Amino acid sequence: MKKIFTACLGTETNTFAAIPTGHQLFEETCLYRKASYGKNVPMFGAPLAVWRGRAEAKGWEVVESLCAFAQPAGKTVKKVYEAFRDEILTDLKAALPVDGVLLSMHGAMVAEGYDDCESDLVAHVRKIVGPDVPVGAELDLHCNIGESLLRDATALVLFKEYPHVDVPERADDLFTVIEGAIEGRTKPVMAAFDCRMIGVFHTTREPMRGFVDKLQAMEGKDGVLSLSIGHGFPWADVKEMGTRLIAITDNDKAKAEKLARELGMEFFAMREQTQPPYVTLDAAMARVSSHNLPKPMVLADVSDNAGGGAASDSTFILKELLDRKVKDAALAMIWDPGAVKLAFEVGEGAELDIRLGGKLGPQSGQPVDARARVLKVAKDVTIEFGGERKSVGSIGDAAAFEIEGVTVIVNSRRTQCLSRDCFTKLGVDPSAKKVVVVKSMQHFHAAYAPIASEVVYVAAPGALVPDWSLLPYKKADKAQWPFVAQPHTA
Repeated sequence: MKKIFTACLGTETNTFAAIPTGHQLFEETCLYRKASYGKNVPMFGAPLAVWRGRAEAKGWEVVESLCAFAQPAGKTVKKVYEAFRDEILTDLKAALPVDGVLLSMHGAMVAEGYDDCESDLVAHVRKIVGPDVPVGAELDLHCNIGESLLRDATALVLFKEYPHVDVPERADDLFTVIEGAIEGRTKPVMAAFDCRMIGVFHTTREPMRGFVDKLQAMEGKDGVLSLSIGHGFPWADVKEMGTRLIAITDNDKAKAEKLARELGMEFFAMREQTQPPYVTLDAAMARVSSHNLPKPMVLADVSDNAGGGAASDSTFILKELLDRKVKDAALAMIWDPGAVKLAFEVGEGAELDIRLGGKLGPQSGQPVDARARVLKVAKDVTIEFGGERKSVGSIGDAAAFEIEGVTVIVNSRRTQCLSRDCFTKLGVDPSAKKVVVVKSMQHFHAAYAPIASEVVYVAAPGALVPDWSLLPYKKADKAQWPFVAQPHTA
């Protein structure tokens, strides 16, 4: 009987963010051992559940170790990363011998003293299991992939969709690749091409939609086992920062390298067309003023996305809505545990003077001082995200405030607006509003595009401002587009 070892460890690190990533943030987000998450599988734990199901269906033994993931923030505390890594390695040693290792990681985790945590973890795993045991990893497509990770891993399979509604499906893909290697039916070989660019690439729009579909159609044919696009994570100041095209073939290194380069250059050629149509805050407000369609205008506050390490307490858009006296608007979510506590204190229907948001520094703007009415409060609010096999997350205790015609959802556990649950579980129907503001970069799209007259991506100030020229890079390679117009010929 075959035996596989599985574990999850990750976070997406914004090295420019002020919030440190420590043990408490992992506890609040996702920290389980030996499948103790039960039926409410967290997003990055979903691969573990898929791998367990696939393996047990074959009669294989599964040893599941740590499942630890933190809401994106700044660098992970060194001792926290090392403790989690060493726990996984200890469990792996105890499980030996194993026939394969499957890891759910992010691909952009940075800790104090470790600019590439994924490479570090996989290097240690490889030392333990030796050169012949297949080691596979599923990564978020917002990954910065280092050379040592490509060397030590047998196969890397990345999410294909942004928003990430395909986590279980990609876990299936990785299992299939590693399964073939374990059973000796295939010999995965991997190559990666550095596309020499940075950007944000929504798979909900062309030409990215067609490109992703093309890659998916090529898989499973002519010896192509897997194709992945590493979008990169530009808010990480590390040497590895950038986009990659990864090709995995069946024992044909030359073909993998050729495919990675050809598809990588095709991806590079789309660089300008793929960038989101960001608008300034003033331009967005001008569009709000003229909006008179029956469906709401959805404004994405991309710069204050908790999913990219921002505080999610900025007030720039809220202040504009109030100053311009926009009525029938709703915003989710401002992270302000103190305001939530006060809402519970006074109760539903009560009014109070409140200072909201703007607490984490200049990137958060100034607090909003206002008279607010408490519409609803709720304890331990959970939200769903994903496709048919949804994952479940928590926004903590939450409250809905009404301030001069604007409904504001405030939560105690920093999280981006992943689904309409952020509103509906607080008694608010976003589809009935004139304007809906979501603090998210793209994960909101699957839930909100169907109810929107239009989606507007707003480049307001914040920790994730989508202007790379404003980021003080010291380690990242700037010999990439858009800093260099033609980096492949420079």
